Amino acid sequence: MWLPMKPDAMDAVFAALASRERRQMLDIVLAHPGCGVNQVAAHFAMTRVGVLKHLRLLEEAGLVLSEKVGRVRRLYFNAVPIQQIHARWSDRYGALFADHMVAIQERVESRNRQRKTNRA
Repeated sequence: MWLPMKPDAMDAVFAALASRERRQMLDIVLAHPGCGVNQVAAHFAMTRVGVLKHLRLLEEAGLVLSEKVGRVRRLYFNAVPIQQIHARWSDRYGALFADHMVAIQERVESRNRQRKTNRA
């Protein structure tokens, strides 16, 4: 079970994911754990400073973790904030939908039983 996420932290994750460029950066970091900023920047037609601003927002949202190794900042994807959001929504609303699906299944099975009884 995940600890509840503070609303401000959740807002930061949604804001970070709202940008197509930041989602692409996350994909790159996920595909190449430990890559450097220059490796990420090579995929974009923006300045390195622009890439750094996007990466900073991803770090502030907790979606990217970084460590400084010499002169290189190594980047790693952190799935925990996304998993926390998923757990919050799927736990709360998944049960509701599951209850509806069970009710539908019970009605269908009941009708099928009635039809079989009527045919006999």
